[in-house]
Amino acid sequence: MRSRKPTWAWETDVKRLLRVSMGTLMAMGWPALLWAQEAQKEFVPAESIAKQEMPAAPLLYAAYAFVWAALIVYILFLWRRIGRVERELREVNRRLSSK
Repeated sequence: MRSRKPTWAWETDVKRLLRVSMGTLMAMGWPALLWAQEAQKEFVPAESIAKQEMPAAPLLYAAYAFVWAALIVYILFLWRRIGRVERELREVNRRLSSK
């Protein structure tokens, strides 16, 4: 069976880089996975930590205000660009009609 030649010269380098990086990640990942499993056995729930609660309404209002402001700015930019294109088209039409 013939091996397929790479379409691009860098294709074999990319494949080699992917193999090496995946091997490195797997080699580094196993100890971390084993350590995480050991840490799960030692878990103790924290009930004495003070909780900080934040009302959701101000964050919701801020998010809506940001989206509306971004939309208005986008529409204003489009409006200016369309005006510029219309002026350029009028200029082109004027030049063509004068010839």
